[in-house]
Amino acid sequence: MEQKNTGLKRIFLATGYSLQGLKSAFQHEAAFRQELLLAAILIPLAYYIDVSQVERILLIAPIFLVIIIEIINSAIEAIVDRIGTEKHVLSGRAKDMGSAAVLIALLLTAYIWIEILFLT
Repeated sequence: MEQKNTGLKRIFLATGYSLQGLKSAFQHEAAFRQELLLAAILIPLAYYIDVSQVERILLIAPIFLVIIIEIINSAIEAIVDRIGTEKHVLSGRAKDMGSAAVLIALLLTAYIWIEILFLT
């Protein structure tokens, strides 16, 4: 019978896998690196500008959402590429939908920043 990892050992292993995923995304995904650069600019800027604490949270949260969705999109692309390199309508659909999710998150981020900084 196989022993399952539980408790602190499972948390330690899961943390290692997560860090490996971040490292992989950084090494292999230009979009991830670009979005991290955007985060490195916008997050400190959110602390610099004069907004309420709630507005600051609203400025920062969608930036993390973009990064999260980009990682999921990259995972989808990796799975599709692992299955095969030939063109298939479902593979294209999966990649396009992942890309669309990133676009929507970026648009949400832009909307929130515009709304808070220029329209309130």
